Amino acid sequence: MALKRVAIPSPNYSSRGGAGVRLIVMHTAEGSRTYQSLGSYFQNPSSGVSSHVGIDDTANTVGEYVQRSGKAWTASNANPVAVQAELCAFAAWDNAEWHRHPNMLSNAAAWIREESQAFGIPLVRLNASQAQGSGRGVCQHVDLGSWGGGHTDCGPAFPMDEVIAMAGGQPGPAPGPTPPPAGKAPPFPLPSGYYYGPASGPTQSVSGQYPPYGGPNGAAGLKQWQAQMAARGWTISADGFYGNQTAGVARQFQQEKGLSVDGLIGSQTWSTAWTAPVT
Repeated sequence: MALKRVAIPSPNYSSRGGAGVRLIVMHTAEGSRTYQSLGSYFQNPSSGVSSHVGIDDTANTVGEYVQRSGKAWTASNANPVAVQAELCAFAAWDNAEWHRHPNMLSNAAAWIREESQAFGIPLVRLNASQAQGSGRGVCQHVDLGSWGGGHTDCGPAFPMDEVIAMAGGQPGPAPGPTPPPAGKAPPFPLPSGYYYGPASGPTQSVSGQYPPYGGPNGAAGLKQWQAQMAARGWTISADGFYGNQTAGVARQFQQEKGLSVDGLIGSQTWSTAWTAPVT
């Protein structure tokens, strides 16, 4: 049976700008306990936020605030590629509390199934690297990291695998490349004080574009780091050139590992790519 979708249109949406939807994202509303009250909040232009649907305990029914074709405003940079639902719940709920809301979980599963069919998105759970890379599947807001606004919902007790299984999918993380074991890093290939960074930087910033540490084929050392990051599960091209993709992966990796976040690949960011456990 198809979900009943009660239209409560929000003015807080925009065009996806031609981006294709690859993520089905689950959130918690952290306040509103009904899809109607959440809809009232999203109807206020001054709130500046929205989501595609709201899901509460009403059997086989969701509130629809933004149509699938539109970009809802709830997950920062991830919005163009995501279709998103707000559970009228709290990230602090424990597993027992989640299971006191069987209609909510059933509605969530039905919504995920319908969005999967509409967009051709696999019913698989993505980890953070896959969600922030180029993966296609289902994730929580927390999996989007700083790229998605730096939130922590739906919380560690949300029965994500159970809901995906109810939707007809395969529980557990989506398969990805086998990560390399932590080990000894190869020597940092640049002189002391140098780092891989943008071509617009100072002399110490090596972009892979110019001699003596780069040229037509890029920087061999930078290509080695990029290949190691790809082996760890990050979406990155091992081309030997420092560009936006490499800078973004470096920043996210630095944040994940508690390093200084600047997007530059110095000796510490280099060695951590080999020595830190894959998480």
